[in-house]
Amino acid sequence: MRQTYYAKQGEVERAWRLVDADGKRLGRLATEVATVLMGKHRPEYTPHVDTGDFVVITNAEKVVMVGGRAEKRIKTRYSGYPGGLKAETYASLLERKPESVVEDAVRRMLPKNRLGRTMLKKLKVYRGSEHPHGAQQPVPMDVCE
Repeated sequence: MRQTYYAKQGEVERAWRLVDADGKRLGRLATEVATVLMGKHRPEYTPHVDTGDFVVITNAEKVVMVGGRAEKRIKTRYSGYPGGLKAETYASLLERKPESVVEDAVRRMLPKNRLGRTMLKKLKVYRGSEHPHGAQQPVPMDVCE
């Protein structure tokens, strides 16, 4: 009789992956990174256990939004007070805080629960090509164009 293997939280060996976002499309980058954060690239993937790897993304300011989306799409946030709606285009947000643009794209592709929030903590995004995770020896990850 065969039984389905379920990974347990302590058994998972986590690797560190390095992604260079220079010239990559935002959505395609985010889907592949979200897959690795969830652990769906592993054969021992278990839906209710965080089996994913750590991901370090560098050069977040060089990510590309195609088709004029950077000028057309608007990021809104609301303070909760009357007249407290703030709106900003993704083009200006990419200049001001490119890390948040990449983090938001990945966050929206993760599960919307406690498990998704713990998966997001394994994502490290940096504006330039330098990052402080050299001691973890991250392995470069191929991401499609």
